[in-house]
Amino acid sequence: MGMQQSAHIVWDWNGTLFHDNDAIIGATNAAFAELGLEPITLERYRALYCVPVPKFYERLMGRLPSDLEWEVMDGAFQRHYAEHRVRCGLTEGAAELLAGWGADGHSQSLLSMYGHEELVPLVRGLGIESHFLRVDGRTGPSGGGKAEHMVRHLEAMSTLVDPERTVVIGDAADDALAAQHVGARAVLYTGGSHGPESLRGTGVPVVDSLAEAVAEARRIAS
Repeated sequence: MGMQQSAHIVWDWNGTLFHDNDAIIGATNAAFAELGLEPITLERYRALYCVPVPKFYERLMGRLPSDLEWEVMDGAFQRHYAEHRVRCGLTEGAAELLAGWGADGHSQSLLSMYGHEELVPLVRGLGIESHFLRVDGRTGPSGGGKAEHMVRHLEAMSTLVDPERTVVIGDAADDALAAQHVGARAVLYTGGSHGPESLRGTGVPVVDSLAEAVAEARRIAS
C-alpha cells in the first residue's frame, strides 16, 4: 500500500474528545486526600498541570513526591478516576466532527496516555471506534510524556499516514511536543487540562472548540 495523500488527525482522549474535567479533578483531590494535601480547584489545576505528572505534584507540594508517595497518589487517582468517569461523555460535537472528517476522505486515529486496556472498551462503548485507523492507549508506567508513544503510533500506520500531513489535536502542551517529535503539526484545545495561557506558550494554534480545531487542522494539513 502506498502513502495516502489525505490529511490525518491524531486525537487526544482525556480532556479533548472525552470531556472528563470533573472526573480528573475529583480523582486528583481523592489522591491528594490520601497524603493529607489540600484539595485543588479546576482553575488551579489547569494553571499548574504539566507532564511528567510528578513535576505537577512538585508545583503543588514544593518538592517532588517520593517514590512511595507517587505510587500511593497514582494508585488513588486511577481508582477514583474509574469511579468518576462513568458520569462523563464525549465533548460536545465530537461525534459529528469525527464523522465529518472521515466523510471528507481524511483519516484519523486516537492516542491517549490513559491505559490501553481501559481506553479501548470505553471508546467502543461510546460508539466511535470505527472512525479510527488505530486506537492506542498507554502501555507501561503512567505519568510520563507522549512523544515516544507518538513515534510508535505513527510507525504502526506508516503505510497509510504521512507525518507531514498529520495534525495532533489535544489539550496539553505535551501534545504539541509529541507532534514536534515526529514532524507533525499540532492544534491545542482550551477546554481540557491546560489553561489558555500555558497553551499559547507552545507557539502552536490554540482554539476554544473542537470545531475550530478541526478547521485549523484542515487548513494546516492541506
